[in-house]
Amino acid sequence: MSNAAVIRIKPYHYIHVLDNNTNVTSVEVGPQTFTRMDHQTVTAGPNDMIMIPPRHYCIIQNPVVRDEEGDVIFDKNNQAVLRHGDEEIRFEQEPFALFPGEKLYGKVAPLQVVAPNTAIRLRAIRDLDDKVAGDEWLFRGPGTYIPRVEVQVVEIVRATIIKPNQALRLRARKEFVDATEVVRQAGEEWIVRNTGAYLPDVNEEIRETVSAYVLTDKKAIQLEADQTFVDVFGVKRKAGEQWLVTFDEAETHIPDVYEKVVGEVRVTTLNSRQYCVVLDYVNEKTGKPVLGGRQLRVGERSFFLKPGERLENGIQAVHVLDSEEALLLRARERYIEEDEERLPGDRWMIYGPCDYVPPVQVEIVEKRRSIPLDENEGVYVRDIKSGSVRAVKGEVYMLSPYEELWEKSLNDTVETLLAKESKSRRGDRDHTRVVTYRIPHNSAVQIYDYKDKRARVVFGPDLIMLDPDEQFTVISLSGDTPKRPHVLPVIALLLGPRFSTDVVVVETADHARLSLKLSYNWFFDVDKANDEEAQKIFSVPDFIGDFCKAIASRVRGAVASETFDHFHKHSARVIRSAVFGVNKETDKINNRLVFDSNLLNITNVDIQSVEPVDQRTRDALQKSVQLAIEITTKSQEAAARHEAERREQEARGRLERQKIADEAEAERAKTELLRLQAQSAAVESTGQASAEARARAESSKIEGEAAVEQADLAAQAEKIRAEAELAQIKAKQETEIGHQRSLNELEISRARDLADIEAIKFKSIVDAIGADTLQSIAQAGPEMQARLLQGLGLKSFLITDGNSPINLFNTAN
Repeated sequence: MSNAAVIRIKPYHYIHVLDNNTNVTSVEVGPQTFTRMDHQTVTAGPNDMIMIPPRHYCIIQNPVVRDEEGDVIFDKNNQAVLRHGDEEIRFEQEPFALFPGEKLYGKVAPLQVVAPNTAIRLRAIRDLDDKVAGDEWLFRGPGTYIPRVEVQVVEIVRATIIKPNQALRLRARKEFVDATEVVRQAGEEWIVRNTGAYLPDVNEEIRETVSAYVLTDKKAIQLEADQTFVDVFGVKRKAGEQWLVTFDEAETHIPDVYEKVVGEVRVTTLNSRQYCVVLDYVNEKTGKPVLGGRQLRVGERSFFLKPGERLENGIQAVHVLDSEEALLLRARERYIEEDEERLPGDRWMIYGPCDYVPPVQVEIVEKRRSIPLDENEGVYVRDIKSGSVRAVKGEVYMLSPYEELWEKSLNDTVETLLAKESKSRRGDRDHTRVVTYRIPHNSAVQIYDYKDKRARVVFGPDLIMLDPDEQFTVISLSGDTPKRPHVLPVIALLLGPRFSTDVVVVETADHARLSLKLSYNWFFDVDKANDEEAQKIFSVPDFIGDFCKAIASRVRGAVASETFDHFHKHSARVIRSAVFGVNKETDKINNRLVFDSNLLNITNVDIQSVEPVDQRTRDALQKSVQLAIEITTKSQEAAARHEAERREQEARGRLERQKIADEAEAERAKTELLRLQAQSAAVESTGQASAEARARAESSKIEGEAAVEQADLAAQAEKIRAEAELAQIKAKQETEIGHQRSLNELEISRARDLADIEAIKFKSIVDAIGADTLQSIAQAGPEMQARLLQGLGLKSFLITDGNSPINLFNTAN
């Protein structure tokens, strides 16, 4: 804005001038010189005109109103009429000025170019042509978008590239007809699988890009229908239905919008030695699952498990049976096999060698193998029909279809004793095997048959094999010292001879209480061939405790009638007579005690120790014993001292005699030594003189021979040296002569070669120049001089430097 009176408006510039009288603002456009009147005011400018280059546009707010011919309409006050609140888009044209009230919105901008595979999403903000306000559409490229005030640019939409094995999942924003002439409802979803660039319609929304599942001959996919529809293969699928898409149907599969991928299914492959049972299999003809059905499939083959199908026990190997194996089978349902009818529950066996694949109607109960049994081995077999149990021994046995192995139970004590006997852990025993027990030598075992209600006795050494209804008779014997009941449970009863030790407390007639430790020798005197006597030895369960109590009572009764001193002196006789008794006829002690109830014989009683129970008696006895020990010890010490003195005197006499003998022997040795020393001195003096003389003579001889040999060697060395020097000089001279000769020959050869070369060269030059040329060259000099002299008018001349005087007196003559 300028307040100058004269305003020079440049070309393509303008100003707004307000006429204060009429309040009308006009536009003055350059180039011109504007003279402002007093009633005029410049309200704007000078400003540049709006210049719109090609392919550009601008937006003018509050534009002027124009008529049909494009001229500006003015009101009666000569003021340009404006469309207030409106906008106008102007494109390429001549530079123009803004009328008062018009405004440039933003800047002059280039027209928007829409690239290929892109589009502009447009929205109508006013009614126009065939569209109403709110309608949306796309302006697809390639092209140049010409903006309009009635249309709003919402966004730029770019095409999505659909790669191979990909698809787009679309959803309709509202009801419309898509590019394939299909009516889409609002919210409907569908898949576009065409590879390439896809530009979604304005009513289409891209939910996601779906990648295809690659199918192979080892992988398939399991699908589930969300609602009823027709899939890409033209098959009608119902809601909730599941099916497989395999490599045979398509190499890749893109799930439809109504398809849900449940998971991948791996191929099930069976080799020639495998089979499987498919549960709830799908019928190939109807395509419907057979619920509860079972189908056998045998290799070699590969297949996919269809939805709902599952394997029973997985893939199983064909049962291969050798000659000692068999399969126990049971019929699940009625069926006919090789003209033989099998009813449900029937049991039979297939014997090897063979391989076997069970049909679906058959159940394999177990695989059995022949049981090889030695003559000392066996198994318990139970008939499941009758329930009877028997022991099979010493053969190779195969169970029949209605037989099974039976486990024989024993009580814990027997199990422990058998495990200890076999040196194994308790519980390791095979309960179906026949129970065996090796009876030790000179022992007996009682076995009771609960079925026949009878017992039998077996003497060792022998091997017992229990029948199903037989059990061992366990004997619980007393043990430890003193004896306690139920300490030693045993199966085998030792027949002896054995010994047992017990402690018995007795009291003498003078009330001295003593503890006796007694040891008894015993054995069973039984006839092994007599079964009645054999049963007797087991009639007393704890025979050790019984006979120890019986003998203890006899000993206590006998000792009670004796005083302590008498019992201390005659304890062995008192106890033996009490135990074995005295023969009234011979007045001698019997040699054994026999228990008729079980044929036990006591053959000896040994008193191992006698200790008083009362402390005072024990102290008095200990004191007397110590006194006796002391007296005995002193007597033994005196005897030992006397014997030591006697031996000492004898040793001293022998020592003196030996000393005298040693001195005499030493004198004799000394005399012999002196004699030998004299002989040695004489020999030494004589030998030394003769040795020195011989040594001197030998030394002189050696020196003379050495001098002669040295002279010979020196002469030989001098001769060798002279000959060597002569040979060296001769060789050197011969070498020098040969070298000089070679040099001379080389020099002569070189001179000859150079002469030949020069001759050849000269001849070549002469031949090249020619005889005439040489003649011309030779004559050229004198002829030239003659011509020069003729030209100078001289007949002859002489040139000198003055250093050599020339006699010219005779020249003129």
